[in-house]
Amino acid sequence: MENSRVKDIYTGGLVARPTEENVALASGIYLFECYDKDGNLKWKDQAKNTVVSTGLQFMANSLDAVTTISLWYIGLKDSGVVAASNTMATGSRAWSENVTYSDATRPVANFAAATTASPSVVTNSANKAVFNINGTTTVYGAFLTSDSTKSGTTGTLFSAGDFSSSRAVVNGDTLQVTYQFSLSA
Repeated sequence: MENSRVKDIYTGGLVARPTEENVALASGIYLFECYDKDGNLKWKDQAKNTVVSTGLQFMANSLDAVTTISLWYIGLKDSGVVAASNTMATGSRAWSENVTYSDATRPVANFAAATTASPSVVTNSANKAVFNINGTTTVYGAFLTSDSTKSGTTGTLFSAGDFSSSRAVVNGDTLQVTYQFSLSA
C-alpha cells in the first residue's frame, strides 16, 4: 500500500501602511507691475521662484538664535538660468544682476508678519519694492538677497525666479515688485 501525504503550505506576510511624513514645501512667486512715466500700467507678469540651497539653509538655521537676517532686498535679474546651487557669488551662478535703475541700493523687501495657517505666507504686497528705471533694458526676473549693494556678491541669496519670457523696460518706467513666500506642511 502506498502512503500519500497531503502537505499544506502556508505563507504569511505583513503589509505595513507607510507612515506619514512631515514634509515642508517652500515656494514663492514674484509679481511685477510696470508703469510708464505717466503712471499708466504697461504690463503685469509673474515669475515662479527657486528657493536656492542657501535659502533652505537659512530657514533651517533660523531655529537657532544665532542666524538672523533683519532685512531682505529685491534685485532685478538679467539673463541666465537659476539653479538651486546658486549663491550671491558671481562664479556660482549663470546669471547676472540688472542694475538699470536710479536707486543707489537694492530696494528693501518690507514683509508683513507671516500668516498662521498652512500655508504660512509672508509678502511685501503692502510695501512693494520699487525700481525707477533709468535706461532701456530687458528684465528677466528677480531675486531676494540679504545684501543691499547693487551688483553686490555677498550675503545670502534666498531665491530667484524668471519670467516665462523677458520683459522690456525704458527710461522713466517704474517697476513694482511683490514677493510672496509660502511654507506649507
